[in-house]
Amino acid sequence: MPSSPLPLDEELPAAALLVLPKGRLLAPAQRRLEAGGLEPPRFGGRNLHARVAGGRAFLARGRDIPLYIRSGAAELGVLGHDVWLEDGEGLVELADLGFGRCRLVFAAPAGVDVERPGLRVATRYPRLTQRYLAHRSLTARVVALAGAVEAAVGAGLADAVVDVAETGRTLAAHGLVVQDTVAESTARLVARADQALGERAQELARRLAAGGGDRG
Repeated sequence: MPSSPLPLDEELPAAALLVLPKGRLLAPAQRRLEAGGLEPPRFGGRNLHARVAGGRAFLARGRDIPLYIRSGAAELGVLGHDVWLEDGEGLVELADLGFGRCRLVFAAPAGVDVERPGLRVATRYPRLTQRYLAHRSLTARVVALAGAVEAAVGAGLADAVVDVAETGRTLAAHGLVVQDTVAESTARLVARADQALGERAQELARRLAAGGGDRG
């Protein structure tokens, strides 16, 4: 049975054991905790905090999890490898959890010369995209967006995109063809690289790393 949410007025420890991502990675992360013999945290209503492994867990946007870990607000976090590639400075990946598999792809309309100078590339991953373009020796301008990247080409803002693709159907619906795979991504367990884990966090990390079986 999942653990109960923490009352909003309950005094909480200064640092959480675990921060989990909202969205598609949450359910498989909870199943992974259960597979490791732990009661998964249950978050209710507006309450983003719950008990886990004798400590506290909370929910956050996946892209904010690196900041929470670096700041010491949580000892452990679950996030996509794509997020780590974009903003993983100061973090270490402790385990590949295997679920949430997707690709980061470079895509453009058929017939577009992606090697021409001045190409505009829209993405939610500006740092990673810049590294990728440099690796391919492409002289392009990165257009950083917060979301709906695939719409940028049709709107005339960009000539190509770098974005996550699970099936490729969304890209195809916007007339985009995958040109290259930038990176493969699955969910990862991360921690600060410069800070030793406490005993509870070490045990939680061990159970999460060992509790396989969910590859969704």
